[in-house]
Amino acid sequence: MSTAHPIHAVPLTTLYSEHHGWLFAWLRGKLGNRAEAADLAQDTFLRLLGKREGTPLAPLREPRGYLATIARGLLIDRYRRQALEQAYLEALAQQAEATSISAETHAIIIETLLAIDRLLDRLGARTRAIFLLAQIEELSYVEISQRLGVSLPTVKKHLVRAYTECLMLAAG
Repeated sequence: MSTAHPIHAVPLTTLYSEHHGWLFAWLRGKLGNRAEAADLAQDTFLRLLGKREGTPLAPLREPRGYLATIARGLLIDRYRRQALEQAYLEALAQQAEATSISAETHAIIIETLLAIDRLLDRLGARTRAIFLLAQIEELSYVEISQRLGVSLPTVKKHLVRAYTECLMLAAG
């Protein structure tokens, strides 16, 4: 049963003790794996703890709904990470020459790919398309303009936005 509490009035330990069992069972049903469900339940409460530091949250009327929303986001992040890692491993396997990298290098590559994925996800569809045409297909501004049927200033505007996002990612 969900109990309404202002989040700042109830210690995290109370929320944890009242809702961890439910969240774990809910995640186990989604994942079919006890260990992964336990990890994600813990990550959900860690995320909540991180949100509480420094910035008070609005009153939490439906703790289970709120926890489920956080957990869904973590599930999406997990699936996205697994898909990226699988694509990377498949690309690595297709290389003609066997490449051996350290676990640390592998982790750095995966984290970089995830950061790029998040960056691309933040860009609008047109900005993303223009950026990818410039970076992946190495098309000129004029070629992009012609291919997409947009003006040259539009291409420039979207590329400036994309490059600004890249710089913010690199600085941040």
